[in-house]
Amino acid sequence: MYNITVIPGDGIGKEVMKATLSVLDALNLNLNYTFAEAGDECLEINGEALPEKTIQLCKKSDACLFGAAGETAADVIVKLRHEMELFANLRPVKSYPGTNALFNDIDFMIVRENTEGLYKQDEEKYTENGAEAKRIITRQAESRICDYAFKYAVKHGKSKVTGVHKANVLKKTDGLFKKIFYETAENYKNKGIDAEDFYVDATAMYLITQPKTFEVLVTTNLFGDILSDEGAGLVGGLGLIPSANIGENGALFEPVHGSAPDIAGKGIANPLAMMLSAVMMLNYLGETEEAENLDKSILKVLKESKNLTPDLNGNSTTDEMAEAVKIELLKFNKS
Repeated sequence: MYNITVIPGDGIGKEVMKATLSVLDALNLNLNYTFAEAGDECLEINGEALPEKTIQLCKKSDACLFGAAGETAADVIVKLRHEMELFANLRPVKSYPGTNALFNDIDFMIVRENTEGLYKQDEEKYTENGAEAKRIITRQAESRICDYAFKYAVKHGKSKVTGVHKANVLKKTDGLFKKIFYETAENYKNKGIDAEDFYVDATAMYLITQPKTFEVLVTTNLFGDILSDEGAGLVGGLGLIPSANIGENGALFEPVHGSAPDIAGKGIANPLAMMLSAVMMLNYLGETEEAENLDKSILKVLKESKNLTPDLNGNSTTDEMAEAVKIELLKFNKS
């Protein structure tokens, strides 16, 4: 039995979570859900966006599923990453059939450092002349994320890792990142993993002009956040991008889209990013066969193009799309 903390959150987070849990019920697994609160509505009701009870539930669980947060996203998901020490953020960029992908064979992973940089919000403050923020880059954190990226490449049969930085301008902070990246690369030469690096602005261009050349990218917190949203644009939008937040003793899985208040309550939100996040969770738990079956079920629904939400040029509801995936998943269990 796996103990899963479920945080639906705000807006469409609740809708895509409900749809995803209905699909997970078709797995041959014993998943025990504990529901927890966080987000805008939680703040309004309880006076805090992320209660301590939710943090403790997450820390004690085998994995967490998170839907979406609205205006309190920074107070919720960023704080959870820090509290749970989830140092690695994984954002796969993969093209699926039946979507608005610009290319039909993109498949790479962005590995983003998750605990420091500007997002640490350390000493961000107003000044007499405006505002300022402190950027934190440490050898410990960047060594850990670079090593994670190379280990990921080895485990998943990749041949190259790309380091992304702005060391030509940020000579000390990103200069340190670049130095650590190549120090780490030396440890993996005998495993057949090549290393290259690009400036972040050049990388942003290359993601558009030559995305098929990438396999694994590793970068700092803010750069990784921006590039992964660009990657989403390559493969049809945020409704198709899952993510994982991984630490030494815990993990949290979430779609990268927000609470989407403009469509919340209409029942038309695309649930696939949440479902694909669940695929990542299953792989994390070691349930690779179930993860593969769920992924194949999603792929089948996309290929058939009969039960797609409006963002994918269909007219199905969130629940109808989820039901189509569930029907395909049940076929695997019967075979």
